[in-house]
Amino acid sequence: MTSVPTPALQTASDVAAPHEPGSRARAVAPLTVTHEPWAEPLTRPAMSNEVDRHERIALTNRYVERDGRPFIPVSGELHYSRVPRSEWDERLRLMRSGGVTAVATYVIWNHHEPERGRPSFDDGLDVAAFVRCAADAGLDMVLRIGPWCHGEVRDGGFPDWVQQAPVAHRTDDPGYLALVEAWFAAIGEQLAPLCGPASNIIAIQLDNELYDQPGHLTTLKTMARRYGLVAPIYTATAWGGADLPVGEVLPLYGGYGDGFWVDADHDWDTTFREHFFFSHTWDDPGIGADLRDHPGIGRRPETPRLPSASFPAATCELGGGMATAYHRRPLLSGADVAAVAHNKIGNGSGWQGYYMYAGGTNPRPGLQESHASGYPNDLPEFDYDFHAPVGASGLLASSHAALRRQHAFLAAFGSALAPMPSTIPSLHPTSVDDVETLRWALRSDGASGWLFITWQQPHVPLDTVRGVQFAVTLEAGTTVLPHAPIDVPAGTIAHWPLHLELGGVRLGWATASALTVLDGERPTLVLIAERGIPVEIATAATVAGDALSRPASGVVVVDAEAEPVRLELAEGDGRLDVLVVPAASADRVWVLEASGTRRLVLCDDAVFEDADGRLAVRASAAPLVQEYVPSTGRFEPVAVGGASPASESSVVLSTPFLGEAPPSSYGERAGRASAPTRDEVARHATSWTLRLPAERHGRRYLEVEWAGDVAQLEADGIVVADRFWDGTPWTIRLDALGISDAAELTLRIVPLHPEASVHLPAAAEAIRHMTDGPLLALDGVRLIESPLWRETTPVVE
Repeated sequence: MTSVPTPALQTASDVAAPHEPGSRARAVAPLTVTHEPWAEPLTRPAMSNEVDRHERIALTNRYVERDGRPFIPVSGELHYSRVPRSEWDERLRLMRSGGVTAVATYVIWNHHEPERGRPSFDDGLDVAAFVRCAADAGLDMVLRIGPWCHGEVRDGGFPDWVQQAPVAHRTDDPGYLALVEAWFAAIGEQLAPLCGPASNIIAIQLDNELYDQPGHLTTLKTMARRYGLVAPIYTATAWGGADLPVGEVLPLYGGYGDGFWVDADHDWDTTFREHFFFSHTWDDPGIGADLRDHPGIGRRPETPRLPSASFPAATCELGGGMATAYHRRPLLSGADVAAVAHNKIGNGSGWQGYYMYAGGTNPRPGLQESHASGYPNDLPEFDYDFHAPVGASGLLASSHAALRRQHAFLAAFGSALAPMPSTIPSLHPTSVDDVETLRWALRSDGASGWLFITWQQPHVPLDTVRGVQFAVTLEAGTTVLPHAPIDVPAGTIAHWPLHLELGGVRLGWATASALTVLDGERPTLVLIAERGIPVEIATAATVAGDALSRPASGVVVVDAEAEPVRLELAEGDGRLDVLVVPAASADRVWVLEASGTRRLVLCDDAVFEDADGRLAVRASAAPLVQEYVPSTGRFEPVAVGGASPASESSVVLSTPFLGEAPPSSYGERAGRASAPTRDEVARHATSWTLRLPAERHGRRYLEVEWAGDVAQLEADGIVVADRFWDGTPWTIRLDALGISDAAELTLRIVPLHPEASVHLPAAAEAIRHMTDGPLLALDGVRLIESPLWRETTPVVE
């Protein structure tokens, strides 16, 4: 491809900016990278090609194919048995509107068969209904059938009678295999009719975090297939140096920005910090380390770009958030979650898989991992919110917006991106303590590509990097961007196009992240501006539009700080519109395509497409919805209605009943603090009875603003929900708990002793230190009612 004219390559002295106080990071510019092509030929494994062929899905050693084209799947975890059946459809559609293409789920044995020989698949355990519901929402399915799953479930999901059986668990011990065979037969009876070449079941995971039993994984695969549990792809988790059967399973990896499984006084662990850097190291010795020993090592040396010679780099556990243990309560921002995911794309990921994408609630008491089950960490009895993009209540976290922009990019450009190898620049950070060297990478096919920048991490602040310019060498020569050095502020998560051609128009590069491409009389490329970085577009095309300046030949600067800006580009017979969306509007952007037509929408509230292809919005007040219409070049209002009036009211609270002063400790295991038991909560908690309005106007959420240690909600004296405090509000989806209108609700909060050995997020820790004595506060309890609003006008064409 012919390079678009760019300014001459500057020297380091031209580019380097003076060091300014508070901005110690500085680029040695220009930062350079040279595309490195694939060293190995394209091959196709037997799995999905010669064996268990599927109508849509197949594998190569570099990428996944869908309908014969390269494709980057996005899978997100939702556990159907932790979500009320009545809410499956909306949760799945919210995942789909977030750009997820496949839902992954554990089939948790002890949720289904607490009593031997009596497996239940009724109501919320109807896994076949869940698979069909996912298909109706436009989602493929990844079944994680275990039999050992974990997921912070007691004994990894083994029923008590399996855990106590005198067998060698998770091996080819005939006694153990006999137990598993009956379980797989039961699952197969439910799901075998839904498997096959046309199925939405595209992958099956065998066991979980099994490190040294490759033969056993092969046995499980044979057994699953015997009972009709067939998919084009079988997978296994590969982190921790797992020994997997070659060619039999797709190795899957993960990456969490923080985790509950280290000690309360442990620093931000290297195994978490590594994921905020670009790298070709896919293994992570930290995941699952609470059940095994692992080394605390620094950044590992670079490894081959693909972790397997037969399969693409793929993930199943990129942290969509993090669970909360009693002794350690991590809290990641949406930007932190997005940074880890973005790095994996830049590293060459061929499959983006998240754990969790939608949180939930344990269906019965006593199903959580805990010190009582021998686990080193105490988990809440019910709460499994995970601070996921879709929370346990069904409401969205900030990570949903941050991730869905990446997923829209993958949906629009994944077919070109998937075959592109990743190249890490020679000048890159060599230590997780490096907070000065900019983190960036290249994915390219030699002619075009994408430049990835991630300058975001939690806990350790990053400064603005001054004087940044990139020199990217592809087959046709070296391209320098932007036209003059820029500053890259902390929080930047960007993927910029290089030599992109659309509608017969060529862009040399742009300093704004590609979001999607809209169809129309001519295509519309949608870009999202980066905060603090000027939007520049290099092109030889003629550019028409407002808010433009031309600082150099072939370069335009777009002022899209306040409002979206549309440009019209013409090059010969080629025509292309470019829509630049301001950074301030990025979290309001939705790209919806489940109905088969790609739609660009702006809305502050949760949007999805219903079964009729109409927009649906879950909001407590009448939502403002706008849709971009390519023919007019404007965002036009979308009429929504049909909902009852929403409301928000304070809940009537009784006079608090004070409990006994809390102790500094409720015990420990392996040096980690234990959570208070139910009896200890009843003894030490301050309690309030709650009275709710009888009238209903939509789904009801109880929002509790509180501070303390542990909270529980009781209905008629029975605990139905719980939470460990981490400084965030507690939102409870009341209707999902099956509470009658006449039930007496009691809220109990245990104060946090100042000497309790628990690790809190920085903001919560600051509140703790400002308090003399035990920390206890109830700042407000609100009842929020949120109806569903639906599009009432036809789609604008």
